[in-house]
Amino acid sequence: MRHKSSKAKGSRVARPTSGPTPISSALATPLSSANPSTYPSEAEYDISDEVSKLPIGALTLGASGPNPRKPKREKPKPFRFLDLPSELRVKVYGYHFANTGGVLDLDPDNYKRIHQKLAILRTCSTIYREASYFFYSTHPVRIFPTHPGRFFKTKKPLLARMKPCQRASLTSLELRLGPGWSSPPRGWVVNPALGLSDCVNTTKITVYVECDPGNDFFKGFRQPDNFYERFSKSLLTNVLDEMPWVERIEFEAWLNVKKSGALMRGLIELVKSRGLKIIWGKERGWTDADEVEPPPVLDLNAPLIQNQGNTDIMVAV
Repeated sequence: MRHKSSKAKGSRVARPTSGPTPISSALATPLSSANPSTYPSEAEYDISDEVSKLPIGALTLGASGPNPRKPKREKPKPFRFLDLPSELRVKVYGYHFANTGGVLDLDPDNYKRIHQKLAILRTCSTIYREASYFFYSTHPVRIFPTHPGRFFKTKKPLLARMKPCQRASLTSLELRLGPGWSSPPRGWVVNPALGLSDCVNTTKITVYVECDPGNDFFKGFRQPDNFYERFSKSLLTNVLDEMPWVERIEFEAWLNVKKSGALMRGLIELVKSRGLKIIWGKERGWTDADEVEPPPVLDLNAPLIQNQGNTDIMVAV
C-alpha cells in the first residue's frame, strides 16, 4: 500500500481556491433557536393538551385546587321579638290579625281566614297570653250562628266551644236577629252551657236586625200574634239576665228595617227599662231623633192592571 508524502499534503492545502473570498463581519450570526418559528414545538403541543384536560373549575384565578369548596352560607340570626317593648309587640299583633275579619262565628272559611293566624299562639307562653288576649278582645263573637247550613242549626255555638279563659277576654258580643224568623233553630237557647257568665269583661252587645217580620212584606208568611217580636225580646232579656254587667247596647240593622217597626220598638223599650245606654251603628245611620220616613213616590213605570169589576178603570200597582 502506497503512502502519499507529507509534501503533497502541504501543497494541496496551500493551493489557492478559485471561489469568492468570504467577507468577515463583526456581527455574530444568531442561532436558529433564537428566531421565532411558525410551527409549534412538541413542548407547546404537550401544554395545550394538559390545559384541555383541566376541569372548568380549575381555570378560575381564585381556585386554589382542582375542586374548591363553596363558602358556607351563614344562617341569619333570629330576631329577638320579646326584647321589644310590649306596646310595639301589640302593634305587631294588630298587623298579624289584620285580615281575620270582624265578627267571629262558625263559618267554613275559618280555617283559611283564622286558623292559620292562630299558629302564633304556639310560640311560647308569653306570646300566647299577649296575642290571645289581643285577638279575642278586639273581635266580637256572635252569640248564635247565622251561616246557612250545618252550623245554623247546631246546638253548640262558637261561644260554647270556646274556653273559659278565652270568653273572659271578650269585650263585645253580637246578637243577630232575623235569620229563621219563621221557625228559629232549637239551638238558639240561653243556658249555662252557652258560657255567657264567663264573659266578665264584655260591656257591649250589638243587636243586629236583618229583617222585621212585622213589615207588610212578610204578610201571609209570618207566624201570627207577633211571634218573632216576642221571641226576639225574650232572647235579649235572657242574655241580659246572664250578663248584668253590660253597659251599652248598640243597634244596627239593614236598610229595610224601620226604627218605628214593632220589632225595634220592643227592643228599644226593653233596653231603656234596664237603664242601659243605647248607641247607634254607623251602617244604618240611626240617631236619637225620630226616624224620618221618606214620602211615598208614585212609580210611573209600574205596570197597569185592569180592574175586573169595571173595565173603564185602570189601577197602577
